[in-house]
Amino acid sequence: MCDTCGCSDNEKGYTLEKPGQKPTNSGNDVHDHDHSNGHGHGHGHGHGTSEPILLSTPVLSKNNLIAERNRGIFEAKNIKTFNLVSSPGSGKTTLLEKLIPILKKLKEVYVIEGDQQTTNDANRIDQAGAMAIQVNTGKGCHLDAMMIHDALLQLKPTENSLLFIENVGNLVCPSLFDLGENSRILISSVTEGADKPLKYPYMFESSQLCVINKTDLLPYVDFRIDQFKTNALRVNHHLDFVEVSATGGQGIEELVKWILA
Repeated sequence: MCDTCGCSDNEKGYTLEKPGQKPTNSGNDVHDHDHSNGHGHGHGHGHGTSEPILLSTPVLSKNNLIAERNRGIFEAKNIKTFNLVSSPGSGKTTLLEKLIPILKKLKEVYVIEGDQQTTNDANRIDQAGAMAIQVNTGKGCHLDAMMIHDALLQLKPTENSLLFIENVGNLVCPSLFDLGENSRILISSVTEGADKPLKYPYMFESSQLCVINKTDLLPYVDFRIDQFKTNALRVNHHLDFVEVSATGGQGIEELVKWILA
């Protein structure tokens, strides 16, 4: 929860960067000015008071308003949008690299990449053939609706296209932030525990599809897919499942059908 971890108090803001271009600063304005003249002003920030405030409600309310603005853009341009969430190392970027060449035969594909640092993933997506932009969140552990809105202004996705948002690897905070997407896709892998749905219920509860990745490793790990699904359905009985191996390609066709449905 962001009022606990403090990740929404992003002092340095965030940066947007397209592969091969210089980053641009964005996010919260941080400024210094003189208050000695005593006049009032309309913006709020700390003046040395120590009164505690509850951040979660105003932060999420502001985020939800911007998410609705993003949703309006997506609806007006008929852009189908997917928010990819997972723990680190689940294979989100590899999965996108497999999907992009297939989907590009049917529609334009755009990707907003989220990480704390580096443009490594945006560069991989660019190499795979989709237009990409990297959002580096600095200390932040999730993407929020304003970051997506700013990225859209630079990425400029066309009408009737597909937009994938690869969120920061984290199963906690991203579950709380609506980005305006059509669907949330949770990627889990067989190298993770089958009890993940019970440990991180909010992420499973808020997702529409769970992709179980790295199924080619099943003979080598102690992971029961049936137990994982049972746990996930206890949290969200509407959840769909697709089993894939992003590296081997198994299950990719079924995932493409779900995306285009």
